[in-house]
This record gives sequence, structure tokens and C-alpha cells, in this order.
Amino acid sequence: MSRRGGGGRRPDSRLDQPTQARAPSFQRGGGGAAGPRGRGRQGQRGGAGSGSHSGSGAAPSSPHTASTSTEPAPSSPSVSASAPSSSSVSTLVEETEQKLTLAAPAAATLPPSSSRAVRLPVRPGFGTRGRKCVVRANHFMVQLAKRDIHHYDVSIDPEVTSQKINREIISQLINLYRLTNLGERIPAYDGMKSIYTAGPLPFESKEFIITLPDSDPRPSSSASPGTERQFRVVIRLASQPYVYTLQKFIQVLDVVLRAAPSEKHTVVGRSFFSTDLGPMGQLGDGIEYWRGYFQSLRPTQFGLSLNIDVSASSFYKPILVTEFVQYYCSDLSRPLSDQVRLKVKKALKGIKVVLRHMGYNLSCKITGITSQPMSQVMFTCDNETRSVVQYFLEKHKIALQFTSLPALEAGTEERRIYLPMELSRIVEGQRYTKRLNERQVTALLRATCQRPQDREANIQMMARENAYNEDTLVNNKFGIQVADGLTSVDARILPAPMLKYHKSGREASVNPDFGQWNMINKKMFNGGTVQVWTCMNFSTRLNHDVFNPRPVIPISSSNPNQIEKALVDVRNKTTQPGKQLQLLIIILPDVSRSYGRIKRVCETELGIVSQCCQPKHVSSGNMQYFENVALKINVKVGGRNTVLDDAVQKRIPLVTDRPTIIFGADVTHPQPGEDSSPSIAAVVASMDWPEVTKYRGLVSAQAHNEEIIQDLYKSIKDPQRGLVHGGMIRELLIDFRRSTNFKPHRIIFYRDGVSEGQFSQVLLHEMNAIRQACASIEEGYAPPVTFVVVQKRHHTRLFPADHNRHGLTDKRGNILPGTVVDTQICHPTEFDFYLNSHAGIQGTSRPTHYHVLYDENRFTADDLQMLTNNLCYTYARCTRSVSIVPPAYYARLAAFRARFYIEDETSAGGSTGGTRSTAEGSLAIRPLPVIKDNVKDRGALFGQYCYFGSSFKLDIKGRN
Repeated sequence: MSRRGGGGRRPDSRLDQPTQARAPSFQRGGGGAAGPRGRGRQGQRGGAGSGSHSGSGAAPSSPHTASTSTEPAPSSPSVSASAPSSSSVSTLVEETEQKLTLAAPAAATLPPSSSRAVRLPVRPGFGTRGRKCVVRANHFMVQLAKRDIHHYDVSIDPEVTSQKINREIISQLINLYRLTNLGERIPAYDGMKSIYTAGPLPFESKEFIITLPDSDPRPSSSASPGTERQFRVVIRLASQPYVYTLQKFIQVLDVVLRAAPSEKHTVVGRSFFSTDLGPMGQLGDGIEYWRGYFQSLRPTQFGLSLNIDVSASSFYKPILVTEFVQYYCSDLSRPLSDQVRLKVKKALKGIKVVLRHMGYNLSCKITGITSQPMSQVMFTCDNETRSVVQYFLEKHKIALQFTSLPALEAGTEERRIYLPMELSRIVEGQRYTKRLNERQVTALLRATCQRPQDREANIQMMARENAYNEDTLVNNKFGIQVADGLTSVDARILPAPMLKYHKSGREASVNPDFGQWNMINKKMFNGGTVQVWTCMNFSTRLNHDVFNPRPVIPISSSNPNQIEKALVDVRNKTTQPGKQLQLLIIILPDVSRSYGRIKRVCETELGIVSQCCQPKHVSSGNMQYFENVALKINVKVGGRNTVLDDAVQKRIPLVTDRPTIIFGADVTHPQPGEDSSPSIAAVVASMDWPEVTKYRGLVSAQAHNEEIIQDLYKSIKDPQRGLVHGGMIRELLIDFRRSTNFKPHRIIFYRDGVSEGQFSQVLLHEMNAIRQACASIEEGYAPPVTFVVVQKRHHTRLFPADHNRHGLTDKRGNILPGTVVDTQICHPTEFDFYLNSHAGIQGTSRPTHYHVLYDENRFTADDLQMLTNNLCYTYARCTRSVSIVPPAYYARLAAFRARFYIEDETSAGGSTGGTRSTAEGSLAIRPLPVIKDNVKDRGALFGQYCYFGSSFKLDIKGRN
């Protein structure tokens, strides 16, 4: 194992001093610490139930090339059962491989395993800290009987892109040939290219001809109603042997468990929705929500489990397009305005409509709408030019009513098809993937918010109605049996940390209860000072008596339609010596959707530090609200609200013994359909030690939907200066040195927003970038790194074992803050845990899943769980613990703030942040606007929406 960076350093180490340790390498296949706590692991990752696939993306080589791996590469792709964490874990792989055998041609040989395969850290042990308790998890344990599974390739000609139609074809094939050509086997079909059978089919390759009634002919075809479509289906034993890994086994079983619901319900990702799965509801503007459920088969320490959770999603209402347009414009007798037309076009683009005026269903996908009214849209048909209105009158004897509306466009550029809105009905079951407005989001949350006891009951009911054990394919053919009830899991409740306030207050410290506390009798740990301030009011209903009447310039009110002009006037009045504005309090307009514009103008154009307030809250006079505003203002003007007592006393393992920097990183992507908007990466880092309370951050625009952070490290060759180093990690490391006078001896990196299928690629690229950034600062500088993925978007829910025991629940019936689970439902061998660090405000609390991808600091389970939970009490915005670790939280908020700078929030989610290049269809990334220096230096960027520790600095980096 390579030596650890930063070992044995004096407390006054500097970045310009040489380090004594060699840089540990980061190579695929490496990462294993030597000794009994070694991190190396053979085999592949499981978790196909969440769409995971072992990533194979290559990363640039680290400048440190010495291999740290002492393990030989596995000789076969079989999952190793080494390093078991319990007796049930040690037998999971063996039992699965004994019960499931994937057949392959006898002459085939398995490909050798790559020596560069990524191996994630093995769990160092289980946590012991905290009060023991039992919770229930929405995991249903799965038992397997021994089966001989065969994998077959499926090809359908002509090719069909719709999985629904593919399933209809294969279903027809099974109905016709099950008792004959299929040898009474019932295949499980994945909707694409593979089927699986429990036992061999009577052939290695066979061709079938399947016909389906063509009740939905394409507009360009000359087919008449009743015409049958013919498909050539070829089924052949997979030409390549199927990889013998636990992950592949799980993928097969997942296909089996999803076969029946995929035929009955609308499939969205790993979820199923239907009007039969619960009451529907209206979201407004032609959108409704359907209820459904999520299911995913996962490997756990208990064995295989089926994770089931209830959910809801938005769908288009199956109504006439004219009814849909009425939500945007009530008067359909007049032409649509350009603004309304663009909104309608955006809302309808890509959805399917059906027309029945010809006596059969004619289905088309909308590609756009015309810019002229339908009465003016001309086209040529049968060598005759006529309008759409004339065509329908002469051809179909239909007198169109709403001739002032645009026509829908379908077909291709070469063969454009025009459809009247009043004859076009939106096809049922189409998910609405565009951005919901604020009102719709509120309605959806209100309708789907469930107390823990109700959610648990609904999950149980959904599992019971699915009746997996009564399904012939699941139970009889493949021998899969699903448990009837939720799984009981051992858990622990971690103690809340002691928080330190100023010693001059009546209460110099507090031990939070149920994840919350207050500021009564307390003084902020470091109080900031504001001497030059004023207020700008854009509300019409504000009582001016709520303010202290001694600003640097008189408090003023302005028209909300003249926001930019009013802000410029304030800036111009406070540019004189002695009147340099430190803080501008802004009362937002009564109508929402102006916050982003205000922040963009203040921070990127005028250089004004601002604190935004909602008029209804200011007028209420609620002291709790003013307390929260004071917390925000304090960190903006250089103060700290509270710190961990253990940090002050230097009692946090692997953090306070040596200078340690804690990073948080996230990437946010534009809403579906926003093709011209870039993804935004944000990285924040702690700037104080040992308190780890203040954070600074950097934000960068990168390619559309790119998850890997591109600007962690970068270098360019300058003709004059030679090789120039840069990147967000490097800059933040230097900032830490300037802020603390120490160089970081240890790095802890919390990475938000990464799915299991992206673990390998993100780890390889971003760890490499961290290594290069460190080496660019000082030769041989390589502090040990712990890389932890933070996952909030998962479907594991934890419920109290007894909903009536108040000592085990909070006021809303959720599990208590600090509840942690690292056994039974967690990964069989890897280092992960679920932590519910907050008190739920409404509905059912969602624990955060932390998964360690790399660990050179050699954390114990207790040390990492306690650190993560304690940090959740240091979020500067409120006197509550939060649900995800604050560095990751701050990174997410920074990325959202940067999106305000490039997107016009008044344009129904439209983006002005980038343009699509005509060359090879690539996206040209426009640099983000630059924050004014005085705003960066004061560190006060994130008003009402979010804010960070004092001296927060947001440098905007755009990729060229």
C-alpha cells in the first residue's frame, strides 16, 4: 500500500513545504488498502434493480503511477464471497449461483476478467454507537428455487421502437406456440432484445411469423382498417456466453418480476402507473397525476430483496387538443398570441394524438404547431394547393370550427402533415415530462404526501395486490417466492451533537432534541456587523413599521415591473465614500417568479449583497421568521451561527487531529426538453478548521446532461507561462491554505447526485482529477481521500416497528433523527449505510443513502456515521438538522443559484443558456456570467434561497 499523504506533519504545515509521503495511486483495479482493513474487492457490483451497470469509462492516467493493489485479478467473472459481513452474506452468492445456472453454448469460454476493474471498499465493520432499535423497511425478501436459466436473443423485423408493441408481439408468439414450438416454456421478455427461460427451449434458433391487427396505421401508409401487420421474429440462443455474476442474475430475475406488470400498466423507468392503482387527481393546465409503484430487486445482507414503494407521476389528460389549449387561452375564436403559441408548442411537442374522423384510429406524434392560423396554412395534395380548412371540408365533409387556431404538425420535413386541434385527442397514458409550475408541484405534493403509517399500509397493499407468488411465470416457472411483509431491520439512533454558541449568552451550548432547537437565550458564535444597509420594497401590502428607520439611504418602494431600474438607482446612491452598501434587504413583489432575476442583477451586474424576504412573512411579524433571517444575514456578513462542540474541543476522529478539508459536489441538469441549457457543476469546500462550518464554492457550466464534473482539474499550455494549472479542486485547496494557514492533510469528498450505474465512471474520473489537482500544487502532495456518494433519490423507506410507541417516533410518526441502518438491507459487502438525520416536516421521511467508493483515511463505520450525522446539525440556514450532509446540500444550492443566471424563469422554463452548434450536433457551452468581486469577497450570495458560511465565494467558471 502506498504511504499516506500528510502523515506526521507539524500543525503549522504550509502548502509551499514539501510533503514526506508519496502520492497513493488511483488506478482501476487498485484502491485496496493493505492489511486486515484492506479495501480491495473482487467481483462486480450488484444493484441492477436500480438500473446499475458496472461502468467502464476510462479516465486519464494519474500522474502517480505506482500501483497500490496487491490483489491478483479474479480469474473469472464470478462474484467472490470473500470478506463476508455476516453468515447470511457469506452464503448469498453461493446460494444464488447454485440455484441459478445460466446456460451457454458448450464450446464457449468465459472472457478473462479485466485487471483494471473498479473494486469498491469492503465494509470495515458495523457501527455500534447509538441506542438500538428495530425499524421496518419496504424490502420484501425473495427466496429462490434451483433453476437452469437460459438466455436467448430476440430480433423483430421490421424493427419496432415501442416496447409496448414489442411485448404485444412476443405475447402473441407465446400464446400461439407455447404448447408446441416453445416446449411449454413461458419466456420472460425484457421488451427489447432478450428473453429468459427456466430451462432450454427445444431449439437453438428458430424463426416465427407473427401478425398483429393494424388498428393504428401510420398516416403515410395506404393501409385500410383491418389490415394486419406482419413481423418476423427470430429467437436464438445467445451467441456469447452470459456473464456469471450476481448482478446479471439479478437482472434476469428482475425481468421476470416485471413481466406481468409491464403488460398491464404504463412503464416509467422502474415504476408502473395506472388509473387502476389508485385515485387520480388534477394538477391543472391539462395535466393529471396517476398513482403507481416502484419495484427493484436488490442484493442485501439478508439475500435478495424486492424494494417496493408507492409513487405518483404527472400525465397528460386524454382530452381534445382544443380543450388542452383552453387552459392557456380561453377564447379559441381568436388567433393565439405569440407568447401563448410558444407555450402551447412546447407543451405539446413530442406527444401522441389520435384522430377518429376516418372511421379508425389514426395516431400521430406532434412535432410542432404552425405559426399561422389553420385557415391560412396551405399545402399541396393530389397536385392541388388548398388550405387545411378546405381539405377537411372537401375530403371528409367536416366544417372545422376553430379555424383561427394553428394546425398541429406531424410527419417529417419532407412529408409534413397538418392536423386540426379540434379533431385530435391526446392519447391516454403519456407521461408529462416537462417542468411543472409552482402550483402544480404544490398540488402533487399535497395529494401524495402520506404519513408514515399510511404509506407503509399502502406499500403493503400494493405488494399484496401484485400477488407475485400466484404468478405462474414468477413462482411456478422460475421458482421465485416473495415474502408477504416488510422486513424488520436492526437500527441505531445516534446521539445529537452538542452545539456551541457564544459564551456570553445565557445558554452557551445546546443539545438538540428531536433534530431541532431555537435561539432563545443564545448568542451567535461569531456575530457579524452591518453598518451600511438599506431596504427596497417591491410589495404593495407591506407595513413599513417593521423596519428600523436608520438605513444609509431612506427605505424606498418601487414598481415590481421596474426591478432592474430600482436596483440600479440604489447602487448609484450608495457609491459615495462612507456609503458603500454592505447589505440590501429586498421585499419581493407580491407575485412570485422574480427572485432569480433579482439575484442575477444584484450579483452579476451591480455587485450588491442582498437578502430577499417574502412580503407575507415580513408583514406577519413572526419572531421565528425574523430569527431565521438574522441567521442568514449573519453568515453573509462574516459571522458564524454555531459550531460543533466536539470540533472546538478537537474530538472528531479523522477530522480535528489534522487539518482536514471537506468537499461537497453536485451536478444539476436542465429539465427534460431544455436541450440548449447546459448542466451545471458545483463544488464547495470548508474554509475553517477545526470547526468545518464556513464554505466557499465554485460553479461551472458543462455539456448538456454530463454527470462527471469536467472542471475539477484542468491545465492548459500557455506560450509565455508554459503549463498553467487550474480547476475547482485546486483553487479551493489554495483558498483553504489562505484561510487557515494550513494545507489540508486529509480530504473528505461528499458527492451528490450519482446513481449506482455511474459509480465507476464518476469515481475514476473525479478521483483522478483530485489527484492531479493536489500534485499540481506541490510535488508529491497527495493527502488521503475518502470519497462518499450521497444518494437522496432512492426508494428505501424506514418505518417505526411500532407506530404507537412515542419514544421511537417523532411528532409526525417518523423514525427519529439520527436513525442509522448499516445491516441487513444494505449492500452485502460494500461500505454503505442509510441515515435519517432530520425530523420530518410532512409526509414520510426519506433516509439518505451514503455509499463509500474510496477510502484512504480508513474510517470505521462509527466514525463516518457519527461525522456525517453531526455535520447535518451545522447547516447555517436554520436551527434544525437537515436530511443530507451540508457540503453536498450547499453544492446543490450553488448549482441551482447559477442556473438562475442563465435561465429566464419567466419563460415557462425556457432557457437562454446556450446554443446548439451546427457542427456534429454538439452543444456550445456559453460561460456563466461572472459574479462581481465585492459580492464574492463579502461571501453573501445566497439570500432567501440558500446561503453558505461566511466569506462564501462563488467564482463562475465557464468551459470553453
